[in-house]
Amino acid sequence: MTKEVRIYEMKATEVKDGNYIYGYAALFNSMSEELYGFREIIDPGAFDQTDISDVRALFNHDNNLLLARTKSGTLDLEIDGNGLRYEFEAPNTSYGKDLVELMKRGDVTQSSFGFTIASDGEYWEVRDGEMPIRHITKVQKLYDVSPVTYPAYPDTSVAVRSLEAFMSQKAHVEKEEEFDAEKHYELYSKELNLKGKLIK
Repeated sequence: MTKEVRIYEMKATEVKDGNYIYGYAALFNSMSEELYGFREIIDPGAFDQTDISDVRALFNHDNNLLLARTKSGTLDLEIDGNGLRYEFEAPNTSYGKDLVELMKRGDVTQSSFGFTIASDGEYWEVRDGEMPIRHITKVQKLYDVSPVTYPAYPDTSVAVRSLEAFMSQKAHVEKEEEFDAEKHYELYSKELNLKGKLIK
């Protein structure tokens, strides 16, 4: 499975003597912006069986700028009615202090997270007059949550391949249905002709 990346808004606040960063890695039932010809929704329950045993909080997805980690108990993850929420106290490091300052100034306002989807963890729908919508129903593994200064466009190559397969299958089914309809009409016409001859 190839890791995918998505971006959401985040918040920062001061709590007691420390600086706590919190936000949502994913929001349920929230329609995404256009992603290379489709949009996306994360369904409630998508994280019920997700592997979150060792998730890292990173600054700008940089493995060298580690902020917190579930395995060490410094990163908290919680699934609530809105989605997947995370929280951690910024470390007393140079980049930790820089991040807090940038967030207080409003320069860093977004969060990105990396994940993989289970093999049966998605389905597509097409609404009249709208682009295809991908529903994520089962996230297999959550790798990281990352405050980002200037997020790259979400990595959707996996979803694009899935969309192409869905559209190809949809076209095939529609073609078969069209063929069946023509065949049914042909048989029905023959039946009417036969009845007409019998009546005569």
